[in-house]
Amino acid sequence: MRALRSLRAATYLLATGVTGLLTLLTTLLLFAAGGVLAVLVVGIPLLAALALIGVPVGGAERRFQRLVDVRPLRNGHRVPPRPGLSSWLRTRYTEAATWRALAYATLLMTVLWPIDLLAVVLGVTVPAALLVTPVQFATLGDAVQVNVLKTYQVTSWGQAVLAGLAGVVALVACAFGIGLLARLRAVLARAILTLPEDRLKERVVELARSRVRLVDAFEAERSRIERDLHDGAQQRLVALSMMLGLARLDAPAGPLADQLSRAHDEAGRALVELRDLIRGIHPPLLTDFGLEAAVTDLATRCAVRVDVGFAVAARFSRTVESTAYFVVSEALANLAKHSGADRGEITGGYAGGTLTVEVSDNGRGGAELNTGTGLIGLADRVSVVGGRLSLSSPAGGPTRLIVEIPCQTIPVSA
Repeated sequence: MRALRSLRAATYLLATGVTGLLTLLTTLLLFAAGGVLAVLVVGIPLLAALALIGVPVGGAERRFQRLVDVRPLRNGHRVPPRPGLSSWLRTRYTEAATWRALAYATLLMTVLWPIDLLAVVLGVTVPAALLVTPVQFATLGDAVQVNVLKTYQVTSWGQAVLAGLAGVVALVACAFGIGLLARLRAVLARAILTLPEDRLKERVVELARSRVRLVDAFEAERSRIERDLHDGAQQRLVALSMMLGLARLDAPAGPLADQLSRAHDEAGRALVELRDLIRGIHPPLLTDFGLEAAVTDLATRCAVRVDVGFAVAARFSRTVESTAYFVVSEALANLAKHSGADRGEITGGYAGGTLTVEVSDNGRGGAELNTGTGLIGLADRVSVVGGRLSLSSPAGGPTRLIVEIPCQTIPVSA
């Protein structure tokens, strides 16, 4: 793998070096032809074309970058508004990407291409010349002239072996040096060819992806904790409760039976609290049966009567289902504690690639996102998965909380 990376780095430097040399020759040719023909007016377009020489050079660099960088180098050139050469030229001469490409082409054909080619030539010839020295000495005999920069002459087997070992060291060092130079060259080219707004967009995209990864990791950890509690501590508490119940039945009447009875009741209460805790971390019902069943269960356990018109048979990613579930859970908690309502309703469905959930009540209204009821955190969480949370709660009611999450369904395993 390391050898492949070094080979790709050498290929990148060789390609950019040759491109720089060809760019220099083309520029000199256009400049000479344009200067000679300028008196006939024909040469003026040739001189004007020099400003566009960076366009193909930048395109070549974007392709070469794939050898050393998995991140694509975005094409910053705008699409001409109309077909035709005049529209294309007008667009190219008036955009920043063209002049950035010209700056890179100028740097490439004046400074960078000799460095690129020299690094590849030295990185290949020096280790190769040293490595073949023992073979040359064995084949040709004494006084073999090994032409490594014309400074080294082998006259004994000791020197030949030493040269071979030096070739191994030089090979490793040159491979590392070529790889480092290629990475630095790629960074320099990216910095010149990438527009500032493109870098900002890349940063925004990366931040959005990192937020999604964090949420996915958070949900995975919640699921793991829920499984550990459900399969471990809960089962032990169930077994303990059964053992205490059996011991209470077998114990004679007296203080011991009373203590066993109290212990059995405490174990039962602890089991109920643990189940509530598990449900709050990540409800098993959501994992096993999906969002519709979990939302219906939330409505059933709410202190206020809640009608359910939410019908979604499809399954979604764990993050989407968890986000929608906890939005409904928080909305129902606020409904029961703060709204003064005696009735609520959950509606929604999945259509057009968007999951919609609406929670409404007939309470007093006046709810706001910034009143500390947990809705701000829910709005942030919904935004992480690319969704939107909206709240309508005029004074006097009714209150409507709507969540829209763009998502795709996933196949349900049999």
